[in-house]
Amino acid sequence: MKKFTCMALSGLLALGALTGCSDNDSTEDDVMSSKETALAKAATAYVDHTVLPTYKGMADAAIKLHENCLTIQSHHAAGTLTRDDVKAAADAWKDSRRYWELSEAFLFGPAADYNIDPHIDSWPLDKDAMDRLLDAIRKGADYSLDNNFGYGLLGFHSIEYMLFQLSADGTASQLHSLDYAPEELKYLVMVTEDLRNQCVCLEACWAGTANVSAEKQEILADADLDKDKNHGDMMKNAGKSGSIYKTYQEVAEEILQGCIDIADEVGNTKIGRPNGATSVDDRNYIESPYSLNSIEDFADNIRSIENSYFGSVNGDPSISDYVKSVNPALDNKLREAIDASIAAISAIPEPFALHATEPAADNAVKVVGSDLVDVLEEVYNQLSK
Repeated sequence: MKKFTCMALSGLLALGALTGCSDNDSTEDDVMSSKETALAKAATAYVDHTVLPTYKGMADAAIKLHENCLTIQSHHAAGTLTRDDVKAAADAWKDSRRYWELSEAFLFGPAADYNIDPHIDSWPLDKDAMDRLLDAIRKGADYSLDNNFGYGLLGFHSIEYMLFQLSADGTASQLHSLDYAPEELKYLVMVTEDLRNQCVCLEACWAGTANVSAEKQEILADADLDKDKNHGDMMKNAGKSGSIYKTYQEVAEEILQGCIDIADEVGNTKIGRPNGATSVDDRNYIESPYSLNSIEDFADNIRSIENSYFGSVNGDPSISDYVKSVNPALDNKLREAIDASIAAISAIPEPFALHATEPAADNAVKVVGSDLVDVLEEVYNQLSK
């Protein structure tokens, strides 16, 4: 906002000038106060109704996944393992996976601070290394998470590889066969336990350990993963003691930067690398290829942006409310860009690996990696004014 300098004048003219200056300053203060108030409300709704339910859902599903894999192990040992046992674990994997993809617009904070993102979601899976590892395990090799397998052999994608397999022609995903070796199942249980622990850690780091269930507190204590952190409270209490955020504008800017980062990753890396549209052409750089969950992953990442900006609960305060109050055309432009991105991604057929270089993927690279990113950056700049 343009500011005016008051100059000392005499008499009534001086009084009038000073009064005008004071009124202008008061108006500007009010505008800034209104902005902070609006963004404070948006920050609270964002934490309470977007971040926390997403991480709670992911942790709950990861707990169920681990329990289902324990069932696979025990039923295999008893000779009673069924495809329904494997399907229950596969369904829990998909459930937890969906929540994770819906969280990728907020990979700042704890997910980055404690390397949880690469720990549980490094991809693509190093299939050759995974096959060598499983072969060594079947032959009795000693192993633990301390063997430094690397993140590429942990997390969602190693579990995916052990629960799903592609048909011979690569066009369909099916449940893994029941011919597990006992040693493989020991590894599967260990990796699902590790995933569970990391997901619970994420929830606790945003909610505060005291605000998660007693079961989850016990998991954190046993795994020595209680970080004694409450990132959600820091966002909701910007400018106060203990918060890393000086203003709610800083909070909103971090939220938007998270949206920009994942839009760029989806368009230019997740789709762009196997598409060959970027400087790095890697046809094997496929996310979730064995479950054929790639397209759902990409679309949920965009929904993560949508939830972060517009809010997850209808009527909640949001960053959108503030932007709409100062630039309604831009707010609508972002809505259209998000809708266009989900539509463009959904138009790509599965298996993504077989369609990554086709026109639908070409279009998604542009719509997401260029168009959506550009609009998000416009919104960020508008917010920063």
